[in-house]
Amino acid sequence: MKKPVIAIDGYSSTGKSSISKVIADKLGLIHMDTGALYRGVTWYALQYCTDENGQIDLNKLFSSLDQIDLEFKNNDGTLVLFLNNTDISKEIRTQKVSDNVSLVAKQKEIRDFLLQSQRSLAEKGGVMMDGRDIGTVVLPNADYKFFLTASIDERTKRRFLELKGMGIEADKDQVRQNLIERDKIDSEREIAPLKQADDAIVIDNSNLTKEETIELILSYIQKI
Repeated sequence: MKKPVIAIDGYSSTGKSSISKVIADKLGLIHMDTGALYRGVTWYALQYCTDENGQIDLNKLFSSLDQIDLEFKNNDGTLVLFLNNTDISKEIRTQKVSDNVSLVAKQKEIRDFLLQSQRSLAEKGGVMMDGRDIGTVVLPNADYKFFLTASIDERTKRRFLELKGMGIEADKDQVRQNLIERDKIDSEREIAPLKQADDAIVIDNSNLTKEETIELILSYIQKI
């Protein structure tokens, strides 16, 4: 029997990736954090495709896409992102990448570049994919779709603690503003905006723990 394809979309710092990893493990699925792919492209752009002011030069980035090889590798049960055979899993979580990823992610050229690789991974089933347009664009025929949301105060706290836990210096007000700006850019972008699929199950986990959110999602999957 073919294993299911599950799509989880939602706002930044709602726990999409960490929650998806646990559920995928419980169900024996492959987990793919698509946001990491966009962060990977953004990190590459910041290293190699900037102008004289240190800003990302999109045209330079578009012409360099054939030099970008992003790959998830299994590291003790966790998929780790590699760029051209180098582990960049920590680098892509820096504030600098967070400040620029929405700009990169809204570009049609970038979304087209990453779209086919995401769909190819899901073709055989047994995949849990999280992002912002998975249920609406990448995997519109997913067997299960969920949309996670939470209050801006709760998401700010989570993101701040995540950065602190990684040893990355961060200002709480700056983290909050970055989340607000990313929400706006992601929701209003012309290409594949952050949007709840009509048939997605909405889960507000502002007052739910990670474990409670996981159990709630699993309860829906077991029901259907």
